[in-house]
Amino acid sequence: MENGGGDGEFTPLERAIDRTANRILSGRPDRGPRAVLIECCVFLLKQAWACIFGALLLAVIVAARLWYPDDAPLARNDALTIAAILIQIGMLAFRLESGRELWVIVLFHITGTAMELFKTDVGSWAYEAEGVLRIGAVPLFSGFMYAAVGSYMVRVYRLHDLRFVRYPRVWATSILALCIYANFFGHHYIFDFRWLLIAGIVALWFPTLMQFRIWRATVRVPLLAVFAGVAAFIWLAENIATWSGAWLYPAQQDGWELVSPQKIVAWFLLMIISVVMVTWVYPPLPPGEARSVDPDRRRGFWS
Repeated sequence: MENGGGDGEFTPLERAIDRTANRILSGRPDRGPRAVLIECCVFLLKQAWACIFGALLLAVIVAARLWYPDDAPLARNDALTIAAILIQIGMLAFRLESGRELWVIVLFHITGTAMELFKTDVGSWAYEAEGVLRIGAVPLFSGFMYAAVGSYMVRVYRLHDLRFVRYPRVWATSILALCIYANFFGHHYIFDFRWLLIAGIVALWFPTLMQFRIWRATVRVPLLAVFAGVAAFIWLAENIATWSGAWLYPAQQDGWELVSPQKIVAWFLLMIISVVMVTWVYPPLPPGEARSVDPDRRRGFWS
């Protein structure tokens, strides 16, 4: 099939999976229930692979809650930080991340850690006061949780060859993202502008459709619906992380309870910051516009 997607920065493992999947799926029908099932399976596999960094980190957090000994000489938060670093090193050593992804992940790490330092200082949430691998009250593994979001975003962008119809100007989305980031700090001292910011998000992205390729099928969906869906998914992961004791909100100090669904709004706003940072590295392209690619790459399971 003719090459026409992504940036060609597939990892070696992704290329191997692509070749294997094409051998298995080639010759399958283009229509009918079986074809739909194949597309659904490919979609789920791509999403799972896009989540690999966050899934590994969340698995480590849950494992530490269930099995890490309370009397271990190494504090649990320090163990989580070391595990997060090893996951990142492994992703690079085994070439499971592209170089372009790493830059976005580092940017997420820095912006996330800066917000963590402020939010813990004003009491929005808290970590256990243990370990030495921390800045103030913030253990260093917290930055990797934001990096996991960045990892997912950039992987989805290339695995699904994302294209956009009527995408707003990047300079306008960047200004809005900066305002959202400032509001995460400023609402503690002045008026909370989140609903005005959401109105701005709707005004900018309401006309935008996201086009993504699964395997053979190409689908278009409203981009705002995608933002909301990913924010809800992150909220679910946040409930698992707080249950595991990675951090706690004030209402959870006397016993774990479900994170308020209102946090989905906060994650929705954070999603906008995430999307904008990714567009700085992967400029949003309309359908049909070519992106520079690796000449050895062919369209298939991943593209």
